[in-house]
Amino acid sequence: MLIECLRDDFVKYLEIRSILLNVIRDFFLKNNFIEVETPIIIKNPCIEDNIDAIKCSNNYLRTSPELYHKRILSSGISKIFEIGKCFRDKEIGKLHHPEYTMLEWYRLNSNYNIMLDDISKIIEIVCNEFNREVPPKKIFSVQEIFKKLTNWDPIYSFDKDKFNDLLVSVVEPYFKKTKGLIFLKDFPIELAALSKSSDKNRKLAERWELYIDGIEIANAYSELTDINEQESRFIECQKERHKQGKEIYQIDQKFLQSLSLIPSAGGCALGIDRLLLWILNKDSLNDLVFREVFKFHG
Repeated sequence: MLIECLRDDFVKYLEIRSILLNVIRDFFLKNNFIEVETPIIIKNPCIEDNIDAIKCSNNYLRTSPELYHKRILSSGISKIFEIGKCFRDKEIGKLHHPEYTMLEWYRLNSNYNIMLDDISKIIEIVCNEFNREVPPKKIFSVQEIFKKLTNWDPIYSFDKDKFNDLLVSVVEPYFKKTKGLIFLKDFPIELAALSKSSDKNRKLAERWELYIDGIEIANAYSELTDINEQESRFIECQKERHKQGKEIYQIDQKFLQSLSLIPSAGGCALGIDRLLLWILNKDSLNDLVFREVFKFHG
């Protein structure tokens, strides 16, 4: 009986995963996106102070296809998407795994607001496919929600450790209790990563993260296309990684040069595995199949 239950769960998971991927792919193809496939083994990972790449001989496994996607955008192709494997070192937990499936898409002449519209449509289509009610949608600015819940303004008195602590201990539990789709928007510029600053307020980064029932599943930017600003941020990240005793990744010069050919763009990354957890009403990546190597115990 146990073997039959495990077999049934296995089949159900594979069927739902296949349907989900086909629904997502169908959305993009119907909207005239080009599906691309970019290298998994790369020479220069994207430089972020809190994300570590897994070594592969003298190269690395990608943490995201972002750098190659922007090189494709620079060729003039206006709408692209990719569904593929990505990897991060030292990421093991109920919602973290070293190997995961990422959906990433980009639009030329776009911004993070259009990405928000895209993902709202995707969630609606997914809900319809799996006979789920479309969750209510709320949008909070980082400044608004932090001031409301913690009486602290992270935009004008930013502290990275304090921000991360309050996000995990106060803000995310509030999102879990609130339920539904919650977009956390307009981050402190110190957390801009590869997003551009707002034209209205240079202290803000045009970036949002999407939570569903308290679980972060997506991250989107109005993409930074200023070569000098992006190089400066990478150098600051290299310095921060050096302070933390982490490996220093080299800057991808081909990526940097491609930015000069991108007028403006919006991009979004969505974790397929976390979206599957929500569809299946599961709470741990351990509940998905093929997770034997790095199971989280705790």
